[in-house]
Amino acid sequence: MMETTQRQTYLDWLRILSIAGVLFFHSAMPFVAEDDWHIKNAETSNLLMESNHFLHLFRMPLLFFISGTVSFYMMQRRSTLSFIGLRFRRLFIPLLVGMFIIVPPQIYMERLAHGYKGSFLDWYPSVFNFVPYPKGSFSWHHLWFIAYLFIYDLVFAPVFAWMISPKNDLFKQKLAVLAQGKWIYLLMLPGIVWYALLSVKFPETNDLIHDDCYFVYWLFFVLAGFICIAQPQLMDSLERNRRFALTIGFLSLMMWEIMRWNKIEPDHAAWPFHDNIFNILFVALRPTIAWGWVLALVGYGKHYLNRKHVALNYLNQTVYPFYILHQTAIVLVVYYIVQVQNESILSKYIYTVGITFFVTVLIYHLLVRPYALTRFLFGMKPKDKPKPVIEAPTEEISPVVTLSA
Repeated sequence: MMETTQRQTYLDWLRILSIAGVLFFHSAMPFVAEDDWHIKNAETSNLLMESNHFLHLFRMPLLFFISGTVSFYMMQRRSTLSFIGLRFRRLFIPLLVGMFIIVPPQIYMERLAHGYKGSFLDWYPSVFNFVPYPKGSFSWHHLWFIAYLFIYDLVFAPVFAWMISPKNDLFKQKLAVLAQGKWIYLLMLPGIVWYALLSVKFPETNDLIHDDCYFVYWLFFVLAGFICIAQPQLMDSLERNRRFALTIGFLSLMMWEIMRWNKIEPDHAAWPFHDNIFNILFVALRPTIAWGWVLALVGYGKHYLNRKHVALNYLNQTVYPFYILHQTAIVLVVYYIVQVQNESILSKYIYTVGITFFVTVLIYHLLVRPYALTRFLFGMKPKDKPKPVIEAPTEEISPVVTLSA
């Protein structure tokens, strides 16, 4: 059995599409109803909120699943310590840069929106009081994903090393049993059960300390990604059963939405059940939707996106710095956009997406990508050195002298 040690193109495309989804998601946050955010528009949209709720069900699970496959590739030909060192450079350094340079402008603009009158230079030293946001000015904001991923890789590095070791080929062969029929979907169960039992008591916080349910919930997707790419037959099974996964995701989504829109949910008068088990089953619909869509997207991605393109290398390098930068651009732009009068929510949203994309891509292309220091600070690989051009040796041709008779 051969391992999938060569990077799979479809995973790169899925990663790119996931980050694009994050752009649309965060750009909508100032305009969605009910959900609180750093800066809000005076008018909000319930329908935009519904779109964001749908994206939120699977956007981060998909990113964590793909991150699990990335950890697998990074473990190749590396020791556990070497892997930890690499993740320290790719994740922890950008996290620090984000918390001290990228995120503070977001907090400052939020303070301005709530009446603060001082300059950024007057406000910035408050970051070093290390009082956690929202009371203070110290936060990782959207970079919680990087913090969680770093901790996962740090803790599970020995397990990952054990799983890819040639000594454990027997274990990987046993994993192939899950590739038969629909057994691959047993990977969904631990995450669904965990979420259904604990998410109500421990809602999502993204602050690590109080995120008891979600910190483990996201981890299940990382481990599933690592396991599936470590045993290629599991990825083949996801491709083969992609319609089944999409059916699970679609039907569970329809059931959840119909019940929500008709207020047939716990703590509403129309909820007909009194036994707690039905409350748990209702909550279990959310992770079922997430797993169904994640595994379907991976399956369809493997089937249709496993092809190279001339732009893939550039885009693949871009998405990580883009993720780090994009929310700060959104907050800076939205601070001014929400003050514009007589414009529809849709026009403000489209403008937010467009300007954020324009600004973020150009910051990356002009200020991050070209320089070794900024590449290091944003967790990028060192710039490829141009290969020397070796000219083929040429033989000197002696002139031919002809003598006429």
